Amino acid sequence: MNVLPIAQIGEPVLRERAREIDRDELATPETQRFIDDLVATMRHARGAGLAAPQVFRPIRVQAIEVGDNPRYPYKPKIPLTILVNPTLTPLTDERFENYEGCLSVPNLRGVVPRYVGVRVQAWDRHGAPLDFEVWGLSAGTYQHETDHLDGKLFVDRVSDPRTLCTWEAFEKHYRDAFVARVEALVARFGA
Repeated sequence: MNVLPIAQIGEPVLRERAREIDRDELATPETQRFIDDLVATMRHARGAGLAAPQVFRPIRVQAIEVGDNPRYPYKPKIPLTILVNPTLTPLTDERFENYEGCLSVPNLRGVVPRYVGVRVQAWDRHGAPLDFEVWGLSAGTYQHETDHLDGKLFVDRVSDPRTLCTWEAFEKHYRDAFVARVEALVARFGA
């Protein structure tokens, strides 16, 4: 497996809608190797997820995984999940304010409104259909990664630009209040 370079804000690939792939392309050794590399890159960068456009591949594939991540100790665990051609459907109008960052937008965080529940429909890495619901803080992770497939970055969804800050400022001024809010969200939804 290879660690791939991560596209940074300003790269055109981050602003394009990624193309869907079919099961034949998904099954190729090249695509399967790419998925392994995507996972290796996400883990190396200590991300909670990574979408193919973030590593210069404009296809609708993403990886999500949250374990014992020192960058996000408050996030509920999500086992390694590969989504191909995902579609997310909000399950409620209720939203929560999520302080987000991104591997493609280094050292910046900001508040993004996210739905508290989404239905996820996609294929797994072998083309088998997936259909499940995600609630709470974890729902924000799925929305963030799927945005990448549509050429959107979290900065596009920041509700108030005054919430933008560096990681250091987040840790110093905003982390404790944010963690208290998301712990209540996690307690409510278990995710």
